[in-house]
Amino acid sequence: MNNSIIIKADPNLDLVLERIVDVPKELVWAAWTTPEHLMQWFTPVPWKTVECEIDLRPGGMFRTVMQSPEGEKFPNLGCYLEITKNERLIWTDTLEAGFRPSRKPAVPGLSGFTAVIAMESHGKGTKYTATAIHRNAEDRKLHEEMGFHEGWGKATEQLVEAAKKLMRT
Repeated sequence: MNNSIIIKADPNLDLVLERIVDVPKELVWAAWTTPEHLMQWFTPVPWKTVECEIDLRPGGMFRTVMQSPEGEKFPNLGCYLEITKNERLIWTDTLEAGFRPSRKPAVPGLSGFTAVIAMESHGKGTKYTATAIHRNAEDRKLHEEMGFHEGWGKATEQLVEAAKKLMRT
């Protein structure tokens, strides 16, 4: 029995980034689920991810600290909702580890969002889909205006480069 949460993106509330990438989904998975790999690509340059903690289980913690080019640090804390190895990750910043309500959202100005990262085999590569699910249209619009497509697109390019390095090792 498949217990996956059914997600259907609502264009009024959600943002979707979809790419075909030329690395296998197992390496995309490793890039998303291994802290030392995630820190290499997660934040679009010139920003960087300086800390990462992953407790890869439903209810487990997903924590990153992003650093601006000026050195300011931005902690992000979330909770995994679903983990389907090499296929899908769902996490939210509206909850903290143990499914506890969040003290504050990860993205200033937003009331929080849930991320769905899907990976499907596509030839020798992967169909990669990242969906950001928002509480309301205002949050969706703000997240888009903050550069969702550009930022998540650049991070996806960086993910592919990090995964290719894994292929060579």
